[in-house]
Amino acid sequence: MDFWSAARRPGPALPSQNADDAKAINDDGDARGWRSEFQHDHDRLLFSTPVRRLSDKTQVWPMDENDGVRTRLTHSHEVANLARSIGSNIATQRPDLFGADLHKVIQPILTAIGLAHDLGNPPFGHQGEAAIGNWFSSRADWIFDLDGPGGKKLSAEVPPVLRSEFTKFDGNPQTFRLITRLQTHRDYLGLDLTAATLSAALKYPVATSSTVKDHPVFGKCGYFESEKDVVAWMRSHVSVGEKERHPLTWIMEACDDIAYSILDVDDVMKKKIISPDDVLVILQHDDRSKEHPSVEKIGRKFKEIHDLKRSPQVARDIKIGMLRAYLISALIQDVSTFFLEASEAFMAKTDLEPILENNPLCNALKDIARGHAFAHPSVLKMEAVGAEALDRLMSFFWEGISKRKKPEDIESKRTTATAKYSWSLVSPNYIEAAKLSKGNVGPSSGARYRELRLLTDMVSGMTDSFALNLWTEVRSLP
Repeated sequence: MDFWSAARRPGPALPSQNADDAKAINDDGDARGWRSEFQHDHDRLLFSTPVRRLSDKTQVWPMDENDGVRTRLTHSHEVANLARSIGSNIATQRPDLFGADLHKVIQPILTAIGLAHDLGNPPFGHQGEAAIGNWFSSRADWIFDLDGPGGKKLSAEVPPVLRSEFTKFDGNPQTFRLITRLQTHRDYLGLDLTAATLSAALKYPVATSSTVKDHPVFGKCGYFESEKDVVAWMRSHVSVGEKERHPLTWIMEACDDIAYSILDVDDVMKKKIISPDDVLVILQHDDRSKEHPSVEKIGRKFKEIHDLKRSPQVARDIKIGMLRAYLISALIQDVSTFFLEASEAFMAKTDLEPILENNPLCNALKDIARGHAFAHPSVLKMEAVGAEALDRLMSFFWEGISKRKKPEDIESKRTTATAKYSWSLVSPNYIEAAKLSKGNVGPSSGARYRELRLLTDMVSGMTDSFALNLWTEVRSLP
């Protein structure tokens, strides 16, 4: 048992299976064809519907008209690319470190988890997560244990320890649920990814009951109670337990930080909110970054551009590209160096801080993004609109889920016209997942838990445009 198990979850035995279908794959993760099992994982993600939906989900600027500004899809592809680059850099310097083939195993896993890391994010980014959590928190006096406001006690309430899965809703465990449960599959296996890829994709390797307050890695739950059985299976094949991270997860997280720091600032410049010269001046006067070699190098290159006497617009675009390239190169090197110096701890699954947690250059860039992107009036306005839309849509879908004739049958006839309309919009594969979980053992099999999980599945799976358009329709209902 190691970090690189290519095992896949067993499905129910089907009459069409033969001996060749059931034959175990090779120890090195090779499939029968020319792609390794981990390359299959990446390709399954790449062609999946949730990945395509990321093109209409917010990175920083919701539904921006500028085609050059990043969506969540652009962001995910860039994180995947950065992860592959850093993994290759590390493996080239220490070929023995990972104990696995760079091209067949390391690179495809890193690109897969980079592509997948934000799939569970709801519309409108982190503000969408907050809106979902606020909807549950404002109804916490009844939604988890009563059949309605001031109603009767439920026979199977949501245990208090699991209620934060909803009141503090997070896209990371929803990602794990999406790739393991919610995608349609013949054998009910989601995208049917390998144990190693699933383990590396688990950014926060703790259940709700295991979270540690304010801890940078264990402060958030990484998987819901509903996927506890999948995590147990995964850990039986990959030697990474509770409160232990797969070594490649650290790299993916660092690449997400690079994207949030450098590439979000890149978007600010493309929208002409600040200029590349402004960014350089800020970095030159920030004690955390002013002595960094990359900042000094960018200053020299900008002077060279001035001497070329190009048009201001062209010079601006050249400077933006230079800033992005030199800063990315600097942080890639910082991450690679850090990982190599602490390689024994990473491979031993020691409790560590995120790689860029205390990186001065990265933190200086994040402050620029916070000040000029996340705090921009247009972003704040759209976040407010998105929060209002999601709050109303959750109430709309809750009526469709809860207003039914037979409480024990989630597919029984709806009792109001609005409930019928709402229920008709719920994705069949989400309903199927809710029905199947009834057979589970434990709190996730309870009716109310399954209803709330279905509600978050539906709302978090929407794109920004779909949510706003549906909100417009729902507001017209009496």
